[in-house]
Amino acid sequence: MPHPIPRRLVLAAPAALAAPALAQPSWPDRQIRLIVPFGPGGAIDTLSRNVASRFAEHANGQTLVVENRPGAGGTIAGAFTATQRPDGATLMMADIGANCIGRLLYPALPYDPIAAFTPIIHLVNLPGALIAHPTVAEQTPAQIIAAARERPDRFTYSSAGNGNGSHLFMELFLKRAGVRMVHVPYRSGAEMVTALVRGDAQFGFPTVSSALAMVRDGRARAVAVSHPQGTPILPGIPGLADTLPGFDQSVWHGIVAPAGMERGLVLRINEVFARIAAMPEVQEAVFRQQAGRVTGGTPEDFATHIRREYATWEPVIRDGNIRAD
Repeated sequence: MPHPIPRRLVLAAPAALAAPALAQPSWPDRQIRLIVPFGPGGAIDTLSRNVASRFAEHANGQTLVVENRPGAGGTIAGAFTATQRPDGATLMMADIGANCIGRLLYPALPYDPIAAFTPIIHLVNLPGALIAHPTVAEQTPAQIIAAARERPDRFTYSSAGNGNGSHLFMELFLKRAGVRMVHVPYRSGAEMVTALVRGDAQFGFPTVSSALAMVRDGRARAVAVSHPQGTPILPGIPGLADTLPGFDQSVWHGIVAPAGMERGLVLRINEVFARIAAMPEVQEAVFRQQAGRVTGGTPEDFATHIRREYATWEPVIRDGNIRAD
């Protein structure tokens, strides 16, 4: 069943149209490229190709070509996009590393992940899942926290690498809970999952979509999800906010452009992507494939979200002395 379309998403396109003096209806007048900061086949690439497949319907028949530029936690793509002209010909599928906290993880990064871009629209939030090896006796977040508090460093958790989302989400959980676990970083999400299934680590915090198969076949147990309301894809699994009030984190993606884009063009691009995101088939694909929720909204909404994310993660990264691999 398609996920309900948020009211602010439905209203985003009319809001852009309400400023005819600024609108640039001729965009796009040529093929547009969408820079994706990770390789083919992953969650962000899948989202990008879903969006690209619907682009021409809302954009003068022009095409949106996905261009993968993986590496360094997304910052290779970020560094490239930041140097392009802000004329709408080059856009980027935004990621937290490339477009928010990258300099915290890579101090020598040659661009400012926030100042180097024009936020256009927040597209999706993808929830994470706190998962446990089946042999872990503690069943709830509260029980896990109590056990970890009683015996510090009793538990280990795997991640897909230092500074990866699976690392940061777990560190945020531990920081809010006031406990510690031993971090065992791996080189990829696949290695992280394999380590947890083998029992080399007791816990992990991948996205729901990454965890789903092993939870459904019993190789791991879902303890909680990062959305306060949980997710219908994992029925009966609570949000961490039930134990840690206010815990509400997601892996997020959206559309950004190089800094300095003219306001009318920003609104026009926002309008096009808002119409794509509001399509029921796009909503359903995001929900079914990635357990995600389409977000939408104005450029200002997205800029506010990015600043809020920076404020959330900066103390986690600083206090944990986290640096990317």
